[in-house]
Amino acid sequence: MAAGRRLLITSRMPVRWGDMDAYGHVNNTVYFRYLEQTRVEWLEQMGSAVSPDNDTAPVIINAACTFMLPVNYPATVIVRMYGGEPGRSSLMTWYELLVDGDERIYAEGSSKVVWMNPQTGKSVPLPEAVRAAVS
Repeated sequence: MAAGRRLLITSRMPVRWGDMDAYGHVNNTVYFRYLEQTRVEWLEQMGSAVSPDNDTAPVIINAACTFMLPVNYPATVIVRMYGGEPGRSSLMTWYELLVDGDERIYAEGSSKVVWMNPQTGKSVPLPEAVRAAVS
């Protein structure tokens, strides 16, 4: 990871049999679910749970993943999520996906999270708890 990125959370998830595809390894779309789950866990810790009842809501405006090694069942994936310098209403996040017992990076990802008002669809300033966590 490049300088200026701060580790925010490390999450562990079991690979499920149904996560695999016809090639016998985890389907590429499932990697995005692993990254999403890690992000949601962090957002909940920050008091920014994704809920239609909230006045502000974190949304993803882009997401990317580079697949380096296949993950196979059975396994436990470990996802490390990092945050960058916060903007007015957004935060860039990066991810490393590993398999428990192996130090190699199986995938790297990123996403840009923007906080918005669900009623207006307009961006709003980052919550102070989020800003403090990444500053």
